[in-house]
Order: sequence, then C-alpha cells, then structure tokens
Amino acid sequence: MPLTDEKVALLTKKALDIRRSIIESLIAAGSGHTAGPLDMADIFTYLYFHALKQDPKNPSWEYRDRLVLSNGHICPVLYATMAHAGYFPVKELLTLRKLGSRLQGHPHREWLPMLETSSGPLGEGLSQAVGMAMADRMDNGRSSGKQFYCLTGDGELDEGMNWEAFMLGGKEKLQNLTVIIDRNNIQIDGFTEDIMPLNPLADKLRAFNWHVQEIDGHNFRDIDRAIGEAHAVFDRPSVIIANTIPSKGIPEFERKWEWHGKTPTTPEEIETARSALREVRTLGGRVMASDHD
Repeated sequence: MPLTDEKVALLTKKALDIRRSIIESLIAAGSGHTAGPLDMADIFTYLYFHALKQDPKNPSWEYRDRLVLSNGHICPVLYATMAHAGYFPVKELLTLRKLGSRLQGHPHREWLPMLETSSGPLGEGLSQAVGMAMADRMDNGRSSGKQFYCLTGDGELDEGMNWEAFMLGGKEKLQNLTVIIDRNNIQIDGFTEDIMPLNPLADKLRAFNWHVQEIDGHNFRDIDRAIGEAHAVFDRPSVIIANTIPSKGIPEFERKWEWHGKTPTTPEEIETARSALREVRTLGGRVMASDHD
C-alpha cells in the first residue's frame, strides 16, 4: 500500500530530527563525516520507521531483518536513527567518537551489540551481506521471510571486492537481498566521475544479473515504491541507486565534496548548520525553510 500523506509527513519530521541529531553529535565530537550522514537520513528514516522488521527492545530477535552498513564512516546517521528508534538513549549520541564511547567513528559490533556488523575498511559490507543472505537460504530453504539490506557509498564502488560480491549475488539469485547505493557523486578527494567514473552504473549492475532501480533518495514515495518492487522480484537480487544531495538540509554545505570528511567546527560553520535545521515546517511531505526566526 502506498504511503499516505500523513505517513510521509511523519517520516519527513523524523528525518529532520535525525539530521539535527547528526549535526549535534558531529559538533560534540569535533570530527567525523557530514555529507553522507545528512544525505542518507531519509533512507535510514524510511527503513527504521517503516520498512524494517525489528524490535529495538529485543535487538537479537531471530526473525529481524538485517541491515549492513558497508560505508561505516557515515555511522552518525546509523547511530542517530537507531537512537530515535529506541535502541539506546538519544543523549548518548553526544559521546560520538569519544574515548570509551560505544559510538565509535566506525561501527564496532563488540561495543554496540545491536549492530549487525563492524565496518571501517571500505568494500567489505556487500560481501558480508551476500554471505548472510546465502546462509539464511541454506538454513531455511528458499526464504525465511527475513530481508537483508546493504547500504553502500558510490565512491566505495572503487573497491574491487564489491564487484566480486555483485557477481556472486547475481549468480546465486539472492532475492532476499537489497543493496542501496548512496549516489551522491562525491568521495573524500573529489567528485566520483573525476576520480574513477562509475557510469553507466545501472547498466553495469544489470549486466551482473541484478534488478536495478534509480530513485530520488530524498523522496519517501520513491523510496517506498522501490523497496516494494525489490521485494516483489523473486529471480534475482535488487539494487537501488539512490540519487542524493551531499549534506542535504544545509544549503551552504550541499553538493560540496569537501564536506565528505569534514565537520562543522568554527562558530560560523556551527551556526550555519544549526540555523539551516532549526526552524522548518513540513508541506506536502517536503521540508521547507520557515518564514520566521
């Protein structure tokens, strides 16, 4: 069933709350990544507040869906979304990257057991997700009902291990696996198409026997339609190329690759970030700037 206007408005408001938490955690940390976490806030909001079969009070529930974050450096959005979903207190987000914190600069499963994997070195998450999906099929037959999601960055696709995993996933026809690629067109040292061109990305993935969709990664109805279509495909795994705007929500930072691994640290940058997210209203499922201070 398509999302209702009310549900879109609720998800839009939740995504805004998550973006605010991302910025506050990064400011408190004084280091980290800004662009990716902000641009993936809508995807994570949709998954954790609509799509995932989960139980925050019982994170080891056997029948939960699995979410693997491959590009672990965008973990501020994972942490913020999980906190707002009830996995741990929101106030703990202010311990990001601090000595002894459970919320390290890359996800560490031994310190935060409700995570599905630890991640840091790029290119490994898709192989892990393919292995999980294959193991589930081996243990439970064609499908146990669990869905496996892997979130990756586009710059991360420079890593060859991803393409080995795409080959294996396509060969094994893992219909319970959906990969979401953050196609924000940036990486730490520039624009992806300048450093290692990926296009025609969709055609390449289809050649590996994947069901491919391209969407607006900030449109909840687009996201909902794509996830529904992915679940309806039974003869191959699915990949969703989510076109996103780096640093979405802070116009002064948007589309600038320099914010990939940069955090607001100066008083001016901090005020710019907070001001952009401080006063907003929702209209038709879109976040729009308020008319007053």
